[in-house]
Amino acid sequence: MYCLRSKLVASRGALHIQHRLLLSGQIQLSASDRASRAISSHLHKYPNISRKFISTETVNTEKPTVSSKFGRKVVIASSLIIGATTIFAILNHKHAEAENNKQESKKFPSSLKRGGPKNLLVADHLIDEDDSDINKPRLVILGSGWGAISVIKALERDKYHITLVSPQNYFLFTPLLPSATVGTLETRSILEPIRSLIKGISAHFLEAKATDICINEKLVELSPDSGEPFYLPYDKLVIAVGSLSITYGIEGIEHCHFLKSINDARRIRKKIMDNFEKASLPTTSPEEKKRLLSFIVCGGGKMFSRFAGVEFAAELYDFLTEDVVRYFPLILRNEVRVSIIQGQDHILNTYDAKISDFAEKKFRRDNINVITNARVQKIEPNHIVYKMKDGEVKEHDYGLVLWSTGIAMNPLTKTISEKLEDQKNTRALITDNRLRLKGVPDSSVYAIGDCSTIENPKLVNQLMQFFVDADEDKNGRLSYNEFQVLAKKISRRYPITKSHLKKADILFASYDKDKSGTIELEELNAMLEDIDKKLTSLPATAQVAHQQGKYLGKKLNQIAAAHNAKIYPPSSDYSTDTDKPEPDVDDLLPPFSYAHFGSLAYVGNAAVADFGTGWTWMGGMSAVYLWRSVYLSEQVSFRTRALLALDWSKRFLFGRDISKF
Repeated sequence: MYCLRSKLVASRGALHIQHRLLLSGQIQLSASDRASRAISSHLHKYPNISRKFISTETVNTEKPTVSSKFGRKVVIASSLIIGATTIFAILNHKHAEAENNKQESKKFPSSLKRGGPKNLLVADHLIDEDDSDINKPRLVILGSGWGAISVIKALERDKYHITLVSPQNYFLFTPLLPSATVGTLETRSILEPIRSLIKGISAHFLEAKATDICINEKLVELSPDSGEPFYLPYDKLVIAVGSLSITYGIEGIEHCHFLKSINDARRIRKKIMDNFEKASLPTTSPEEKKRLLSFIVCGGGKMFSRFAGVEFAAELYDFLTEDVVRYFPLILRNEVRVSIIQGQDHILNTYDAKISDFAEKKFRRDNINVITNARVQKIEPNHIVYKMKDGEVKEHDYGLVLWSTGIAMNPLTKTISEKLEDQKNTRALITDNRLRLKGVPDSSVYAIGDCSTIENPKLVNQLMQFFVDADEDKNGRLSYNEFQVLAKKISRRYPITKSHLKKADILFASYDKDKSGTIELEELNAMLEDIDKKLTSLPATAQVAHQQGKYLGKKLNQIAAAHNAKIYPPSSDYSTDTDKPEPDVDDLLPPFSYAHFGSLAYVGNAAVADFGTGWTWMGGMSAVYLWRSVYLSEQVSFRTRALLALDWSKRFLFGRDISKF
């Protein structure tokens, strides 16, 4: 043994002292040192092995497990996320400090001057103004709804000194408001702060209520919740203040709930839960239980009432069948009654007849009582009185009444309407087809959304002008080609007539009464009279307000660019007043044209869609996913999209939140 050890040492170098002791037997071999003995054995068998391949340390022959690899990846990913978050926080902090230093270095005027008809303070400067805002035209937007936010999102930066004024500092996604009344969606999931929306264009926000407009002085009177009223000057003014629910002078309307704001949704949600909790008490009589659990919706339309009672009834039914039966005594489920009182022949009467029929059959299967051809006469504290079409008067007890009918003017629009002689409509402000307020001499005031309606053109009054301009050969009659050019010109100048003039060949044949192959003056007069009778106002929906705001925002960009560059758009067949020394750019730009993309309605684990061209979609969950997808795509921020998806997921997994607060 000694000779072998000496030979190995001489040929391959001295081994580690531990190995030498092992080979001599002076220490015992442990199980953990078997690798060292294996090395000695290999050196004995293969003396020509190079020493660089020999390791005297213990070798771990086990492969790393999947869990250890995953753990390393998690650690690396976490480190990257923490590092990125830290860098972002540092940069954000430095940016905030720079902004604060910039604001602190500004010198603001010490006081505001007084002026205007009421000698109020005039806010001719704001505390967050930049020096670059001084020479820009002042654009004031009243409201924070669909119209106002669509204008904001369409405006370009640095074109105007923009100020948005609203008593609420958030945008409300109104089509999903019925879902918030029963806890399907949380209220904050359909809200977006105004200041986060206007930051991208460096706009300013004032939380105040507009109470009056001084058109001659170009001042808006504002009243904050606390503090004295003041004036805000403007060069361009956009009125997008929305509307109120029309009550038709019904006695006892104060006993009803409305659904126009987020606070309305909160009150309805609390009232529903109050009624169920009271009905669960052992001291509540059977008659009182029936009354508390009776829910009535007045109004079953959709198009002219954005927050349809139909959708509220559907959400309420889902809540009863999916959540109430899980948490409340089963006997209460049998006492619940949901009713819809509709003055027309059908609910969703502005939709295709197939959709109305589908919704009514669906509600009957769900035991929702649909009462059509009925008019509400009076609302008492505990019961409602309505009259049927045949004259029969009926009563119905209720625990909650939702009033969901048409629209009416709010105080500001009513005040403006009373000041201007051209304002004859009792429900909305009248505008021309470029959304300019009628009665204002210049193009400085616009009105969009629910608070406005576009004036229908009286084509008959322009009969002679149309006929003379179209009669190119001056023979006193219009050929088909001349008629086709005239129809195109009218539809471009008045886009609201486009649907009535799109088939010129059919129109020409139907109004050529004497079959002469031409249209005479009397025949053209008859056609224009028929078109005037068919023209209707645009519905007061979010879709209309969104398109109007988008159109107006883009147009304001063009107006500012034209004035800055002194380059005006060319005249076209829709242009007016083009002979001025410095033309009004607004008159040279195309008028507003509404494109209807369809209407959606939720009817309780089912949805319907009417796309306006005879194409409809009615169904269960497939239609519901379409309904949700459309509303997800229309959100104004990624934040609300994420919150909506999370709320729908929570409702699927855990049900609706039945707590009241």
